[in-house]
Amino acid sequence: MKIYFICTGNTCRSPMAEAILRSQKLEGTHVRSAGIYATDGEPISDNAKTLIEESDMPYTSVSRSVTAKELSWADLILTMTESHKRTLLHAFPEAAGKTYTLKEFSLPNEEGDVHDPYGGDLSTYRHTFKELQTLIDLLKKKLMEDGT
Repeated sequence: MKIYFICTGNTCRSPMAEAILRSQKLEGTHVRSAGIYATDGEPISDNAKTLIEESDMPYTSVSRSVTAKELSWADLILTMTESHKRTLLHAFPEAAGKTYTLKEFSLPNEEGDVHDPYGGDLSTYRHTFKELQTLIDLLKKKLMEDGT
């Protein structure tokens, strides 16, 4: 299973989600992240880096922009917001059918966005990190139940 997390700039939410899922070490699962409006090679935010390093998780330290090649690579594309999903599907309609928000995929009866910590203090980032951990625990459970 190849999972691609998408957010805005690939400096906060999607790199944290990537690190959290990567740390789960699910056999046969590969994970990447990118941003719809990301600039390749920008460092992830200091607060995201701090939380990932505190949890001793492997991570990608620089941002990447969404590419058609990576979208094609992915079996599952998980966005942080409904807006990300709409924007992505508008630009890449071929990704329909495998693109969901993280909340809609992990909690099928839930809607909503993952809180954006951009510009916030470490406490704000910690709140989002915990939200992502909860959602990724549910994602892991769902993947294991589905046999992927």
